[in-house]
Amino acid sequence: MTQRNDTRPLRTEADERASLCRFLDDQRAILERKCAGLTVGQLRTRAVEPSALTLLGLVRHAAEVERSWFRGVLAGQATTTRWPGGRPGEFAEFDVGGADPGEAFAAWREECAYAREFTASAASLDVTGTAHGEEYTLRYVLTHMIEEYARHNGHADLLRERVDGATGESGE
Repeated sequence: MTQRNDTRPLRTEADERASLCRFLDDQRAILERKCAGLTVGQLRTRAVEPSALTLLGLVRHAAEVERSWFRGVLAGQATTTRWPGGRPGEFAEFDVGGADPGEAFAAWREECAYAREFTASAASLDVTGTAHGEEYTLRYVLTHMIEEYARHNGHADLLRERVDGATGESGE
């Protein structure tokens, strides 16, 4: 069984919004821990060839996904990618050759903060937004974001272990 580093009690009586937000924040914290203590070079390392995934790319991708869903879809803001470029069908945020980790983490934290504020102020989990002709509820987006982070945190586990041998929940 995994030991939790978080001292907050798990609240089985929490409402749905609080539960979803807690699980999402836990997943965000895991990604941050997987990147903690690494050099710029280590954050940019493609450690699981032939994949182009890097820990820094995952952080930049998380920023883009947070931005797209919360600002673009739910808030209806016109958004553009923070990291344009790349080839058609590829995500430019994964191209980290000259990427600045400070910029990436600042962007990611900004988008996470926006998402938290949006979620806290939403009238309900049934608030909707539209993308590609489909309507999505805040409930769906929160659930999807938990899934998105969980999937990529699995990648982060492998990348971190290959980069410096660190294993486990805390990245140590």
